[in-house]
Amino acid sequence: MFSLMTLLLSFIAFVFGVLAFVFWVWMLIDCLKNEPSIGNDKIIWALVIVLLNGIGALLYYFIRRPERMKQTGQ
Repeated sequence: MFSLMTLLLSFIAFVFGVLAFVFWVWMLIDCLKNEPSIGNDKIIWALVIVLLNGIGALLYYFIRRPERMKQTGQ
C-alpha cells in the first residue's frame, strides 16, 4: 500500500505539473496574441515556447515579455 507520504508527494507533483502546464499555455497564448507581427519574432518565440516547453515559457516570461510590455504597453 501507499504510505501517506508517497500519496502527498504524488499529489504535490500532480499539482505542480498542472500549474506548469497552465503557465506554458498562458505564455503560448500571450505570445501568439500580443507579440507584434513585425519580422519573425512571433514565430521564433512561439517555436521556443513549444519546443523547449517549460524552459521556453520561462525564457519568454522573463526575457521577452517585459521588453514587449515596455515597447507596446501590452
